[in-house]
Amino acid sequence: MLIRTAFALALALACAGVAAQDGGISWTTGIEYSSGDYGGSDDIEDIYVPVTARIDFERLSMELTVPYLSVRAPSGTTVTDPGSEPVTGTGDMTTESGLGDIIAGATLYDVFYSADLNLALDLTGKIKFGTADEEKGLGTGEQDYTVRADLIKFYDRVMLLASLGYKFRGEPKGYEIDDVMLGSVGGVYALSDRTRLGFYYDYRESALADSDALAEFSGFMSRRLGEKLQIQFYAFSGFSNSSPDWGTGLLFQVL
Repeated sequence: MLIRTAFALALALACAGVAAQDGGISWTTGIEYSSGDYGGSDDIEDIYVPVTARIDFERLSMELTVPYLSVRAPSGTTVTDPGSEPVTGTGDMTTESGLGDIIAGATLYDVFYSADLNLALDLTGKIKFGTADEEKGLGTGEQDYTVRADLIKFYDRVMLLASLGYKFRGEPKGYEIDDVMLGSVGGVYALSDRTRLGFYYDYRESALADSDALAEFSGFMSRRLGEKLQIQFYAFSGFSNSSPDWGTGLLFQVL
């Protein structure tokens, strides 16, 4: 999974607002499938299954994600971010699976807030630990660091969102990957008290020399089932060789 900025933010705001306001621990899991040739001759398929524990305070949220990853790709392929921009191998098709990169993050809410403008600014920091098996090509084996600012504009039934961030990449042996700028824009519409629809456009500079920037369009629908369970279905399509051709996912959150 790309760890898509927009979906992480949408799930937190549109689906888990109660947890953020009242405090406590919430759990999220799901499954994502993506497929793309990334400029090569063979499709690379990713299955990503994250389990996330999140603890919320009044203005601070901390979370830890432990994922399972399965990748079908030409041998010699290395995943830089699950679901996007792999270093593509040239061998026979093979499937590798196991623990993915564990990610820890923290978000500080309302760093800036204006009731008159219905505007809020949140700041997020994430660390991706190199826990995925680099010999299997499931990760780079290096730590990455991401900082991101999220600007949210509130209306009666609509939230507009814009994110801007920067990812500092580790230095794996054998090839070079660059630090990158990333961003997203989109919105969430409250169809009812329990159902929300949203869409996003995600952009990220390529971490690989002479490769296209990542560009994706995504849409989702979330539904609250009772007081403690939220589900979210989403689908996405890429518009560059650094993006998957398409993908879909399902998330479950227990408050």
